[in-house]
This record gives sequence, structure tokens and C-alpha cells, in this order.
Amino acid sequence: MEEIVKTENTEKKSLNFIEQRVVKDLEEGKNGRRLQTRFPPEPNGYLHIGHAKAIAMDFGIAKKFGGVCNLRMDDTNPQKEDTEYVEAIERDIKWLGFEWGKVCYASDYFQDLWDFAEWCILQGKAYVDEQTSEEIAAQKGTPTEPGTNSIYRDRPAEESLRLFREMNSGKMEPGKMVLRAKIDMTSPNMHFRDPIMYRVLNMPHWRTGSKWNAYPMYDFTHGQSDYLEGVTHSICTLEFVPHHELYDLFVTWIKEWHGDEGDMEDNRPRQFEFNKLNLNYTLMSKRNLLILTKEGVVNGWDDPRMPTICGIRRRGYSPQAILNFIDKIGYTTFDALNDIKLMEAACREDLNTRAIRVNAVVDPVKLILDNYPEGKVEEMEAVNNPEDENSGTHVIRFSRDLYIERSDFMEEPDKKFMRLGPGKEVRLKNGYIIKCDEDPAKCIEKDAEGNIVCIHAECDLESKSGMPGSNRKIKGKTLHWVSAGHSIPCEVRDYANLWTCENPRDAIKQYEKENGVRGIDAMRPFLNPDSLRINKNAYVEEYAATLPALSYLQFQRIGYYNVDPDSTPAHPVFNRTVGLKEAWVKK
Repeated sequence: MEEIVKTENTEKKSLNFIEQRVVKDLEEGKNGRRLQTRFPPEPNGYLHIGHAKAIAMDFGIAKKFGGVCNLRMDDTNPQKEDTEYVEAIERDIKWLGFEWGKVCYASDYFQDLWDFAEWCILQGKAYVDEQTSEEIAAQKGTPTEPGTNSIYRDRPAEESLRLFREMNSGKMEPGKMVLRAKIDMTSPNMHFRDPIMYRVLNMPHWRTGSKWNAYPMYDFTHGQSDYLEGVTHSICTLEFVPHHELYDLFVTWIKEWHGDEGDMEDNRPRQFEFNKLNLNYTLMSKRNLLILTKEGVVNGWDDPRMPTICGIRRRGYSPQAILNFIDKIGYTTFDALNDIKLMEAACREDLNTRAIRVNAVVDPVKLILDNYPEGKVEEMEAVNNPEDENSGTHVIRFSRDLYIERSDFMEEPDKKFMRLGPGKEVRLKNGYIIKCDEDPAKCIEKDAEGNIVCIHAECDLESKSGMPGSNRKIKGKTLHWVSAGHSIPCEVRDYANLWTCENPRDAIKQYEKENGVRGIDAMRPFLNPDSLRINKNAYVEEYAATLPALSYLQFQRIGYYNVDPDSTPAHPVFNRTVGLKEAWVKK
């Protein structure tokens, strides 16, 4: 059920279940009626479309109800993190249209976390364990069987404190010791069975240098960072539901350590979970996306076939198209596999309102208007976007020699073919009505192999818009075109799904299990060999070649495209974003 509420910062409208809880907390005066969220990505890769949903929730809910959202980098694993990823994360969030209150890092709290961990040891809430990772895993039991205590669980606090400090000396071998929380090895919640708080890595951190050799685990870092930062609502995806109780317990402990007196249910972050954004024919895992880039399957993180935000941006999606899609699928408490065509439909709907209409011919055949004056060039006005009256116009040049789409001509057309052919009449967009002679020999030129290389037609010179014959009714369709002498050869990149199976994540896991392979070897059977087709035999009107990178375009009658960053005026490059309408797919 959704609830209708009225607040100072939002109009009366339907709220999702997370928003309802936030409003309830504000109305009850929790956290001093403050609202603070955070978006906490790990800087070990580029953000993908799944992160966009979390961004929309974390930043959107703060903006909607007058709060603030911080960007916090979860940099607890220096083995995989890099400033390149930090910069990319910031760039993607800004492109989506959001601003953070401040940028924080989990490493900002390393000293606080260390001091808190020492307090936990002295309070009998943690101990240093010298067992191997295999022994620890075996002792944890199963969801239906209780675990057994470590032989080190009851070692004196002073001894654990000494060993904990040795873990950070740089002299201890990684894996030899860990710090574990002392909770309950018989708990039905597996995360309560003495979880690991710290492990030894013995490697410098890209922000803190060589100060730390032992690093905190995610579960020990996340809630404590939220508390120290002043977060009121920790909004996560459903995979963190099993961690919820541990999150609350660690927050309760740090409140005790911090001397935060008063109601334990007040002045603390609250975790809420919502469903992930999952798409069919899409793999969203930074680890696997990194493999694809390193193996050269794609051309970097921003390859338009990638589900990364930068890849989707380069593909030609607008920020609003992504946010509209997220809004349409909504937020629930159960995971589902969304159809990628829903995202394409949201993109198509958005681009219809913003894309500049241009003429491009992607499979050209020459068209000569025999009766049009040779050498004459007309400048015709073309509306940039008929859906936007303020979009303006641009000039397209018309001449005797043109290019049209090869599919717009048929040598032996049937009665239902409404395009050009012997005896057929059509209108050229922004131009004239033209007609081919009924005798194929008079309107078709072929090469030695029998391929059509040129079409001849007659032009009704009184049929251009504004002329006496412009309203003459014809049966044929309106065709797009470019002038052969006033168009630019261009490269057109058409993209399809990178994966041939609807759920590549599960397919890859199953293949790994059955064949004993991992990584790229488990991915190759499901990769689409035709995910990228490059067409270098296309032509576009001159105006399109002058537009800046990432401009949104509609190639009339073909689809939505954008200007690739590789593009130059001398060599324009365009990426196909989405078709004009959904292609029929056999289910």
C-alpha cells in the first residue's frame, strides 16, 4: 500500500515504502528531525545502471524531504581501489543530476574504528583468533546446525589487545590472525556467529599510506561510518537484509563506546532495504565487467555495450531517461528480472522530446533526378525537433544527385510496397514529389554483378512546400535523403545485447560449476559475436557532422543515435541508441 502525505518539501503525491518510513521518522522527531543519507560505493570499478537506482534513492530522498546526501567511498580494500574509479564515480553522479553534501571515505574513520575495536576487546566483545579461514568456516556450522566456539574465544582481553596491535605491525603474515566479534555461535543468524572485524593485508592504502596493515571488514565499517558521519537512514539493497541485525548491534555498541546516552532507538542510523535493479541480457558485476575490459571483449568501461553509467551515456541515453525508467519500475521488497525493453522504451520516450532530427542514409544507393537543373543547390529549412517549438531549425541542402536507403527502392515492387520503384511515386522529406519511369530499364542502373548502383527519377518541380503542387495527394511514403555533394561520409556503430542468454549471471555460474572453469572462459559461450556492427558506408547531412559529442539525434525513419566522443567533423561517428519503435521479438 502507498500512502498519500503532504510535507513542506514535496507536493501531495504517492510515496514509495521507503519514503513513507522517512516521513514517519521525521514526524516522530527521530534524530532531531534530521534527514541524512549516503551513497557508499566501493571505488574498485565504474558505476553501472544498478547503482543508478541506489543513487536515485539515496540522493533523491534527501532532496525530496529537505535532507542531505553524502558521497562516501567504501575504501576498505586497497588491493582493488584506485583514484580513477573515484573520479569516475563523482563524474557519473553529477551527470545524473545529483550533488552531494560532502565527499567522505571509510578511511576517514580508520582511527575511530581501530579505537572502537580496542574498546570491544576490553569489553569482552571481541577476540583475536589464530585459526585458519578454513577452520573458522567449518566451525560456523550451517543454517540448520549451530556453530562451535573457537579455542581462542575466551583468551584474556589483554592478550587479544596485544595481538590485535601486532596485527597492524606489518610483521604479521596475512591470514595468520583475525579479530572476531564475540556474539553467539549458536545464533540462527549466521552473521552473528562471531563475524570477522579485522584482517591483515600488509599493504599501503592509497589515502592513508603505510599507517595501516590491518583493515576493517565491511560489516564492521559500514554501520559505524554511518553513525560517525551522522547518517539517519542507511538505504541498502535486499542482499543486506541478513546483515540488518548485525548492523543494528554494531551501531548499539559504538553508541555505548561513544558515550551516546539517552534512548538507544534515537540518534542512530536506520537501515532499510529495497530491490536491486536487474536487467535481462545484462551482467552487472564490477568484477565481471573488469574481466570484460581486461580481456578486450569490450573497448573499455565506457563501451556502449556495457551497463556502466558511462557506457550508457556514450550509447546515447540521457540522465532523465534513466531516472524515468527507474521511476517506472519502482521500489519493492522483492527482486525481479526487468525487461531491458522497458529501459529502451523510457529512452525512446525521452529522446523523442529532445533529439535533433537529421537525415542520414546508412545503406545508400544513388538517386539522380534527371529533370532537376544540374548544378542547382537549394537550401531547405528543417525543424530540429517537432516536439519542441523552441528547438529551432537548421539548413539541409538539396541537389540533383542524392542518396536514399537501398531498402526504399524495389525493382519489382508489389502493390503494398509504398516506397520507390518503377512507376512508383514518393515525396522526399522537406523536398519534392518524385516518380520513377514504369520501365525498369529507364530508371535502374546496375553493375556487372547485377547490383543496383543508381536510380533515375523525375522531379515534380511544382511540388515543394509552398508551391502550387505541394498539396497533391500521393500513395507513396515520404522518404529521407541526403545530397550526394553536400553530405559527409560517416561511421555508424550499431549495438545489440552483449549476451545471448536472458540471465547471463546464472548461466555463467552454472557453466562454471559444470565445466570447472572461471572468468572469461566461463563467459565466452554466452557472448554475442554480433553485439557490435560498424558501418563505414553511410552518409549524414552536413549539419550533423558539426554537432558536439554526446548530442542526441534522431536519424529520421531509422532510429535514435548520438555523436560518439571519437567523432570529428572530418570523420563523424554515431552510436545507435535505440530504434524508433520496439522490434518484435519471438518469445
